[in-house]
Amino acid sequence: MSDLEGLTRRLIRKNIPKDQIIERLTQEYLDFKNITEHDARLMSKAVYAECVKSGLDAVKGDFEKDLLEIPKANVTAGKQGVGCRGLGDFFVHKMIAELSDTKTKAYLAPTSLDDAGAIELSGFRDFKGQEFSDSEVFIVSKMEGIHSRLSDFPFICGFHVTRAALRDLYVKGAKPVSIMVDVHLGDDADVGKLFDFMAGISAVSELTNVPITAGSTLRIGGDMVIGDRLVGGIAAVGVCKKVLARRNIQVGDTILMTEGAGGGTIATTAIYSGNHEFVKETINIKFLKACEKILSVDYFEGIRAMCDVTNGGLRGDLYEINYEAKCGVFIQEAKVKELVNQNVLNLLNKTGVDYLGVSLDSLLIYCDATVSELIIKDLRELGIKCAEIGYVDDSNEVKFQFTDKKATSILPRFRESAYTEIKKKVGEATPEDYEQMEMKVETAAKNALKKRKEIIKYILTN
Repeated sequence: MSDLEGLTRRLIRKNIPKDQIIERLTQEYLDFKNITEHDARLMSKAVYAECVKSGLDAVKGDFEKDLLEIPKANVTAGKQGVGCRGLGDFFVHKMIAELSDTKTKAYLAPTSLDDAGAIELSGFRDFKGQEFSDSEVFIVSKMEGIHSRLSDFPFICGFHVTRAALRDLYVKGAKPVSIMVDVHLGDDADVGKLFDFMAGISAVSELTNVPITAGSTLRIGGDMVIGDRLVGGIAAVGVCKKVLARRNIQVGDTILMTEGAGGGTIATTAIYSGNHEFVKETINIKFLKACEKILSVDYFEGIRAMCDVTNGGLRGDLYEINYEAKCGVFIQEAKVKELVNQNVLNLLNKTGVDYLGVSLDSLLIYCDATVSELIIKDLRELGIKCAEIGYVDDSNEVKFQFTDKKATSILPRFRESAYTEIKKKVGEATPEDYEQMEMKVETAAKNALKKRKEIIKYILTN
């Protein structure tokens, strides 16, 4: 994959001569496309011309320049760990959540840092001003991005991203009713990639009886990006009458966990370590079936909240849950390990991956102690292992009781556990200048918020 536009702008900023830039772009075209050097050069010149004309140096008006200019943080996404499911990523998401906060409030908004969002139909009015009659219904929504390393394996990529999106609806107590697809293909990607991706998505749709209702199919960067990458995501919508929000969790609640065999992350670990036989462990819908059972029981009122073990593994999820629920947890590590699929645990041990820092596709259930045994029994009848792993306390910490050791307070690392060779080379350590990075990121977010207010003011006064 080659971002011709990004490459050209970067070379221009480095004051590389035009002729050298054209030569570089021509070679990029020849590397990816079966075209003549003459045609490659013509397209390279066109790319260069567009980048020069669209550069901010060519903008004359102050308003236009303010509108088009990015409030930079001067911190790259990679260095900040965006998408890496650790402390750096969590901080960015908190900034995004603040930017998502508007005067129109949701029942469960991005500021909750929960698995999905929700709005309540109570008080909701249509375009004629008429209020919706059913005041007990919540609309729950989720947007899930694909696992970036599964671009070359579209079927399991589509399967896992769809399963993950539905998973986040189920854990909020919602019945999924709609799946929507957003997929972007590189200019040189075989169209068969798109169909394989859709086959994986529709397999989950078929297994769960949730229809695919809409979507969008585009090329990445139009004509400005060449290569065969596939990116995108799945949106899903569900309905419920009670939202299992993390803020419902109470001190004294029991924490249950189901057996986890992983999803996109475990599949990626298996493929890129050459252990392809482990991928099949992830191809199931046990998590969804467990949720369907729990959401249909008579003791449903005893369940406070549920979540899936994904973001930064159990270590990261517990940290985020504590932050929203304003509580602490005490966890028996030995109980957790017993609930990791044995083949998956063998894979993680074999590849040197800390199982507490990666997505396990396990279901966490926070419930009243009086219903925990009922949940365990009902799931066992479905062939799904489930056990109590700990409880909620008021410590505001994530404490793990490791075998023959004192209880230890743990925090998420800067990034999730490194599960591929390249991730291991990048490392999990927190950068030495992280505090300065946070300040720069926060300033950029504030500047973006300021820009939003100014543009809204312009629209309303013109």
